[in-house]
Amino acid sequence: MCGKPVQITYGLTEASPGIAGTWPADGDVDLCETIGQPYPHMDVAILDMPTGDIAPLDKQGEICVRGYNVMREYNENPQATHEAIDRKGWLHTGDLGSMDARGYIKITGRAKDMIIRGGENLFPAEIENALLAHPDIAEVAVAGVPDNKWGELVACFMRSVSSERLGPSELKAFVRERLSPQKTPRYWVWVSEWPLTGSGKIQKFVLREQFINGRFHVHTA
Repeated sequence: MCGKPVQITYGLTEASPGIAGTWPADGDVDLCETIGQPYPHMDVAILDMPTGDIAPLDKQGEICVRGYNVMREYNENPQATHEAIDRKGWLHTGDLGSMDARGYIKITGRAKDMIIRGGENLFPAEIENALLAHPDIAEVAVAGVPDNKWGELVACFMRSVSSERLGPSELKAFVRERLSPQKTPRYWVWVSEWPLTGSGKIQKFVLREQFINGRFHVHTA
């Protein structure tokens, strides 16, 4: 970019704010696919969500940080503090990721977006990335919607590259070539615009609410 080196930095306000970053000598793969290594003098771990134990290398869990940089508490909000920082002092970022043997971290999604289908944890980012490989899909957001039998089912919201829209059977077949049956969306919804935050992020909770309230024309496959 303009002949200047690019570095990736990851952090959040509660951690003052930097947690990890890439280095000037890092290659394109690390710059494009990771957030780099933890900064010195702080602990960063990937914690298994059900158990709270440190996850094995290259296995997904929640990115957590501990050290001098972590806030003491939210101002006059002990409940929020209790939810964010556990008894061992780990600040839970809410981001899902994995760490390799070099200490490089990949972000794989958000914990609050996780879909629980019949007791199995499904991660929207994996499904979204599979669908974005289709040349006719411009944008996609995957969310869980309520189901009496399974607890939640996978719903896929999409915007098309053109006015031509794929049918649910074709979409299902495309996903099944890449993912297991339980990760294949049950519901398919084409949208013309997204509900966005002020920073331009898709508000999945709004899509979920609109789905429940019957605001969409839904296809099943």
